[in-house]
Amino acid sequence: MKNIYDVLKRPIVTEKSTTQKETANKVSFEVDRRANKIEIKQAVEKIFKVKVTDVHTMLVRGKVKRYKNVLGKRSDWKKAVVTLKPGEKVPFLEGA
Repeated sequence: MKNIYDVLKRPIVTEKSTTQKETANKVSFEVDRRANKIEIKQAVEKIFKVKVTDVHTMLVRGKVKRYKNVLGKRSDWKKAVVTLKPGEKVPFLEGA
């Protein structure tokens, strides 16, 4: 990946991710499927100016959905759960 802004696509704000943020200081992101853990760590550290201790990644399979008589499939995507150093916070997720 060339640009760090292409690595992170969007934050994932769900009930589970909010609980992880409060209890374990972990933040979840949807990332580019080709990005590796090192690129994800560098992108989070440079964009949000925080220290990252660990990165866990997983591929999320898209669900098969039906619309009337047509079957379709949602896209597969990659999720990253980033563990921050104690005391570090991502500022845009503080209100969630």
